[in-house]
Amino acid sequence: MITLKRLKLEDIEYFSKWWRDPVLRKLTSGVLKPISDQEIKKYFQEMLANKTEYHFLILLNQKKAIGHIAFRGRKDKSCETQIIIGEKKYWGKGYGTKAIKLGLGEISKHNYKKVYLEVRPENLRAIKAYKNCGFRPIGLKRYPKNKFLPVVLKMSLGPKSEDI
Repeated sequence: MITLKRLKLEDIEYFSKWWRDPVLRKLTSGVLKPISDQEIKKYFQEMLANKTEYHFLILLNQKKAIGHIAFRGRKDKSCETQIIIGEKKYWGKGYGTKAIKLGLGEISKHNYKKVYLEVRPENLRAIKAYKNCGFRPIGLKRYPKNKFLPVVLKMSLGPKSEDI
């Protein structure tokens, strides 16, 4: 059973592990250089302090932390989401799909007009999970100045949009 728990300071231990995993970094940010303890602490504290973001730890059987899901509210009443199953032995088992659905329920009270995400086009496992949650591809977006993540597939849950 999958549950979500609001992120707390003591949860940094999971992020220290996941953010140091080169396979996970390649799938997410694409940055392959190692990350220091100071960088992890700074970024984690910024996540907790941000009042327009909602961060949840993904728990299996209410105790085993297996991932993280975030929702970032935007001024235009849209919301960007990101998810990572940090424990690789739980990949491909449907836990990400369940976590996304739970997370969408958690943020539904905020009345976002649309929820969107960006994913690496080659991350077929994630794309399948997003489609299972109702997201649809809306096009590729290029980031020419980002050598780690030059192209992403944008997907949207809300009404159709020319550009998110």
